[in-house]
Amino acid sequence: MVVVMIIGIISAIAIPNLMTALERSRQKRTMADMRSLATAWEARNVETSRYNAAGFMVPGVDQTVTVDQLELALAPTYIRTMPKEDGWHHPLELYTSQSWGSTAPAQAYAIISPGRDGVYQTTPSTGATTNFDCDIVFSNGSFLQYPLGAQTATQ
Repeated sequence: MVVVMIIGIISAIAIPNLMTALERSRQKRTMADMRSLATAWEARNVETSRYNAAGFMVPGVDQTVTVDQLELALAPTYIRTMPKEDGWHHPLELYTSQSWGSTAPAQAYAIISPGRDGVYQTTPSTGATTNFDCDIVFSNGSFLQYPLGAQTATQ
């Protein structure tokens, strides 16, 4: 009986820590994929002098780009396999400051993950977040909203 109680206590401590570690690994994978995608996009911009694809909720970056449009422009020249979804299997959203087919060059882009809950925020904050459900936003070479520190695992 004592052994069963000890195992129960250890499980009660270990399982929440395991779940938090799994969520954190999904965040880190998402951030790494977003950086890889942005690096490829930046490399294309160096050659073409235009992004013309990426950035929701970033001022002036509101033209939607489909994953397929961006993949045709980037893969395989700039990135071998383009990430299309985040660590929670939600599609990444992509935006630019000019529409994809526009003759005007886009000078800004954004890549957005909705986080664990899969809901894109309409008025995101900027800076560090401590909630797994918060969006992760990468725009023009840096994270505008990103996870940092201890994360809350509220459901």
